Amino acid sequence: MTLVAKRDAPAATQQRGLPVPGFRYGEEARAPQAASMPTPLLRIAGVSLEYRTPERVIRATHRVDIDVYEADRFVLLGPSGCGKSTLLKAVAGFIPPIEGEIILDGRPVRGPGPDRIVVFQEFDQLPPWKTVVQNVAFPLRASGTLGRREAEARARHTIDKVGLSRFADSYPHQLSGGMKQRVAIARALAMQPKVLLMDEPFAALDALTRRKMQEELLALWDEIRFTLLFVTHSIEEALAVGNRVALLSAHPGRVRGEFNSHEFDLTSVGSSAFQAAVQRLHRRLFDADPETAARPAL
Repeated sequence: MTLVAKRDAPAATQQRGLPVPGFRYGEEARAPQAASMPTPLLRIAGVSLEYRTPERVIRATHRVDIDVYEADRFVLLGPSGCGKSTLLKAVAGFIPPIEGEIILDGRPVRGPGPDRIVVFQEFDQLPPWKTVVQNVAFPLRASGTLGRREAEARARHTIDKVGLSRFADSYPHQLSGGMKQRVAIARALAMQPKVLLMDEPFAALDALTRRKMQEELLALWDEIRFTLLFVTHSIEEALAVGNRVALLSAHPGRVRGEFNSHEFDLTSVGSSAFQAAVQRLHRRLFDADPETAARPAL
């Protein structure tokens, strides 16, 4: 499998010959670029999320608006505590919005479903008593998507895509952390979800393994062109993995802007243009926002 994927313009715009927008802020970031813009596959419209602690109710995100198009690699980038993982869980259907709505393929999200599969950062998300192929096939069978033979055939095909055919009959305790994450990705892709949701999936890996996993994820996207919603707090990872990046402010999370990063890939990391983009996003994330600063904490 080729490791370094070809990087293109944002998938929705490239496939339809639409213009590629630049860095946008506020209302401009949510405005349609042209009358011919396609319908988003995933629309997060005015979504506010809250969760309760023993002491009080915490506002995680405040009126977030995001459009994700088919085959996008869309990244939610922000500091710790900005609500990006909570927003991902809401898209997965685990947390209902208190305000706004989440629309997937024209239908409101009311709960979890096989059209949205989550890959978490924890290594121990695989049942230890199942082999690699059994782990990948299990959701296909449990959801009634495929029968036993068809599920195993698709599982082995997907395992081959992530380069683990030799370990198809191994158990999770026999795998490294990076290999376990490959299995988790294979299990998600085998379900052929409308959106693959990844919550800082490489954060717990060492630097070399993280780089390899990023390369392999991009190579898989280049081959399959799945739609990806990816959470990270690393500006460098956001620019290299995503073709579109939404910047979320500190708690509670609000969209501070959107950046198109299609011109970058993992080979761009040391370039002056890439480092300039990193600094620009850092300033946008952490410089004072007069509108945000004027609002009381929720």
